[in-house]
Amino acid sequence: MLKRVLPHPVLSITLTFVWLALVNKITLGNLILGGALGMIVPLVTAPYWPDRPTLRNPLMAAEYILVVLWDIVVANVQVAMIILFKRNDAIHSKWVTIPLDLTSAEAITVLAGTITMTPGTVSVTLSADGSNLLVHCLHTDDPEAVRDQIKARYERRLMEVFQ
Repeated sequence: MLKRVLPHPVLSITLTFVWLALVNKITLGNLILGGALGMIVPLVTAPYWPDRPTLRNPLMAAEYILVVLWDIVVANVQVAMIILFKRNDAIHSKWVTIPLDLTSAEAITVLAGTITMTPGTVSVTLSADGSNLLVHCLHTDDPEAVRDQIKARYERRLMEVFQ
């Protein structure tokens, strides 16, 4: 019964909070409208999510978010140092292919988004069979180390969250 009324409870809560953040004012009317949107949108879109992802380990998801936030701060400092203090000929941009063990489309999307959000790296494309992710790295002398770091810090955690 609850699944029929609230097919995606996390999405419902997220939409309500996003609405409140967008209007930037918490009133009873905004809370009711946000709650209504949070219930209606998932109900309308439920048929398009037949195999919706589930979080297998919510605590690992929280750890993943903290790791990503920390890495974003550290990468911002590293990119600033590269831009400010390295000569152009000393910057070694590289293409790095990341072989994926992830199979869930949602997990691969989160991984690609995480890589792009982290300054200094950009996810460029996913291979047709979904087994490799091409990443551009602003500066590295060791592409294999970048690959190993992405797999160890992000992919391993995402596997525990989604699979």
